[in-house]
Amino acid sequence: MNEQQDSTAQPSATTPDEKLHTGSEGEVTAEDLVLASGRDVTPQNLAWAERKLAAEGPGALDKLLP
Repeated sequence: MNEQQDSTAQPSATTPDEKLHTGSEGEVTAEDLVLASGRDVTPQNLAWAERKLAAEGPGALDKLLP
């Protein structure tokens, strides 16, 4: 193994930018909302996100993102 690769490899604790979007490219999904909130994509979290989207619309995502 290459030691240089090992020393620079770090696990990423944050969601990569390419997985998040504000909906300008398309429809905001429940999964988008879950990821933006920093939660794991689980059936319970998807249900929460679907309720939030139904109540607040696509603007719910804008409230979570800086």
